[in-house]
Amino acid sequence: MTNTDWTISFGILTFVLLTVLGTRQMNRMTFVRIFLTVGGSAFYFLNGLPTAGHDVLLELGGAALGVVFGVLAGSASTVFRQDNRVMVKSGWLFAGVWVAALGLRVAFAELATSNPAVQTWVVNFSIHNQITGPEAWRAAFVLMALVMVVTRVALVAVRVQLAQPRIQTQLA
Repeated sequence: MTNTDWTISFGILTFVLLTVLGTRQMNRMTFVRIFLTVGGSAFYFLNGLPTAGHDVLLELGGAALGVVFGVLAGSASTVFRQDNRVMVKSGWLFAGVWVAALGLRVAFAELATSNPAVQTWVVNFSIHNQITGPEAWRAAFVLMALVMVVTRVALVAVRVQLAQPRIQTQLA
């Protein structure tokens, strides 16, 4: 990972934790802010997404892992009504899921670049499975993170809609 990658990754983690931890009111700007962050990250990290060989399968695997982490993060958030507002509460379990997901990515990147045994395994796995190189691995982990965010937000959005008061209409 480059210094820029480190800065952006930890910047996003800090942003998410500072804007999501605790009890927050959900509104349109909440969703807009999250999707702008995801969109900007996708634009930066996924420019020139590798698609040769079996890169797409690796990237889909990363996205699938993102769904798993997103479901865990969404499950770690509570949606409820308070004073006619829809609120979401996310605590340390939510933060733990985020840190675990980022930790997985960072640990893999560091081990793959600094540990000869892991480097050999990654190279052999890549050759055997027709993965074209480090950019495919990077894209898989970025997709994991982005899909995690989108999955969590989608789950929370559904729960927010379920928490909205029902509007009843009368037939005349």
